[in-house]
Amino acid sequence: MTLILPRDGLSAHPPSLHPDYKSTVKRSPSRGLVIIPQTLSEITGPVYGHETVDAADSDLTRQHAGVPLGERIIIEGRVLDEDGRPVPNTLIEVWQANAAGRYVHVGDTHDAPLDPNFTGAGRFVTDAEGRYRFTSVKPGAYPWGNHPNAWRPAHIHFSLFGPSFLSRVVTQMYFPGDPLFPFDPIFNSVPDENARNRLIADFDLGITEPNWALGYRFDIVLRGRNQTPVEEPHDD
Repeated sequence: MTLILPRDGLSAHPPSLHPDYKSTVKRSPSRGLVIIPQTLSEITGPVYGHETVDAADSDLTRQHAGVPLGERIIIEGRVLDEDGRPVPNTLIEVWQANAAGRYVHVGDTHDAPLDPNFTGAGRFVTDAEGRYRFTSVKPGAYPWGNHPNAWRPAHIHFSLFGPSFLSRVVTQMYFPGDPLFPFDPIFNSVPDENARNRLIADFDLGITEPNWALGYRFDIVLRGRNQTPVEEPHDD
């Protein structure tokens, strides 16, 4: 089973061109797409790092000598197909800003402090039931210059790999109750309101660990009427 996006149900996904999100004006195709036949190597490989993932990769708070600043969080969820069946052995990579809203990236010039104990990247592989779990700190909002007084809601990027590079999908997870939702053109580029809401994690007291971290649940559905919106090339 792969993570390849079908051509139906595209209203759940953001279009390639969304003028309110200004960089899509330059990034989106201006001509018709050219279909390139797939070869065996593109369908079956390469495999990106499933075998090198270890337990330390899934705890973003313990990757350095010290403890990062910020509100500790635990994210749990499952990767599912359109019928609610688990998708095992899915490589998930996450990346995020730190608690102050700053990425460890040369292109991030936000006037917020870097945290020497937080890199903001992790990865893990789903088990036989499609489950994943990781620990981190809640990312901060940050300005991004798309329009006057533009701020991105707190979010975490998810990249999912199936058995090959062509089965990769990318999405974002948001936190409940964020006041920036109405003002964010990336979040609102998903045309269907119900689909947008599937990008928001649920607070879960069962996942929350006393005196340690708040817990959130975020399931990722790959297809069907309940599919999670993804940043995957598709027909507009």
